[in-house]
Amino acid sequence: MHISELETPALLIDLDRMERNLCRVAQYAKEHDLRLRPHTKTHKTPAIGRRQIELGAVGLTVAKVGEAEVMLQSGTPDLLVHYPIIGLSKLRRLMEVAAHTRVTVALDSLQAARQLADAARAARVSIGVLVEVDVGMHRCGVALGEELIALAQSIDRMAPHITLEGVTCYPGHIRSAEEEFRRLIDQLAADTAQIADDFRSAGLPLKLFSAGSTPLVFQSHEFPGVNEIRPGTYVFADINCVRSGMATLDDCAVTILTTVVSTAGKGYIIMDGGSKTFSSDRLAGSSEMTFGYVTEAPEAVVYSQNEEHGYIDTRKCDQEFQVGDRLRIIPNHVCVAVNLHEQVYGIRNDKVELTWKVEGRGKLQ
Repeated sequence: MHISELETPALLIDLDRMERNLCRVAQYAKEHDLRLRPHTKTHKTPAIGRRQIELGAVGLTVAKVGEAEVMLQSGTPDLLVHYPIIGLSKLRRLMEVAAHTRVTVALDSLQAARQLADAARAARVSIGVLVEVDVGMHRCGVALGEELIALAQSIDRMAPHITLEGVTCYPGHIRSAEEEFRRLIDQLAADTAQIADDFRSAGLPLKLFSAGSTPLVFQSHEFPGVNEIRPGTYVFADINCVRSGMATLDDCAVTILTTVVSTAGKGYIIMDGGSKTFSSDRLAGSSEMTFGYVTEAPEAVVYSQNEEHGYIDTRKCDQEFQVGDRLRIIPNHVCVAVNLHEQVYGIRNDKVELTWKVEGRGKLQ
């Protein structure tokens, strides 16, 4: 059917743009001899994960056990759970996943490692481990240097049920490869070089040095020691990606189709998509009050949201809007937007070619 037949709000995926994004990063990884293990937090859809593997990804990355269970449907030969898994019930479920595919877990504490080792021993499986190091995000991760090496050595002694495979980091504090972030990028390069040298000096296994984020994906080869990348948002791109310089508007594969439901106010209109459609995420690192980009009217500003209402300032627009008009909005942060939709529509030339259920949405446990 034509997209005009869809009920709104509806999340649309331009299949040609998505394919270009997937191929671009897959080719980059191949050219620079980097393992690509993309994070599925953005698409949450096994069929897209399967396509990433077809294009050369060695496996997939998830954050939660529920996501790991879903991504088994992709047929992935390898899953990285990039999150400390704490608690007996979650670990039992993870061992069930490990019975069907290879599993590696990122963690940053002895407590998490011991629980993982006990669960693996009981299930008679072997789980890989990456020690997470904090390179500036100040979220998960131990400090580089003595703390990192001490934890890695302790985990290395827990073999054979868990096996130290190397180290991982997430430079999410670096939102762009532009010059304003050059100091942080140079520091990251120095840090990765030190981490790799420290592991080798200590005689620790460093099969994998996993890193990467979408804003820095095409700079990944510049970081010494790194041999694996885990970008997620690149599959669709969004306005944050455009602002970072990593993508253009023509790379943004997702738009959210909405309908104008009210023009009663002066200087603004109301659409049928609010925070339950787009999320409340503003632009990363910006105080600008905008919740998306209106493709039909770039001068318009999505300046406020309630759960079901989106407010669009139209004072700078040349055109007049009518109740019933349809608008396509590129979200600021596409990962959160996808998580709000039960199903998404793959389109070409404004025709719906397929419908995917978002199997990984809401998998909090």
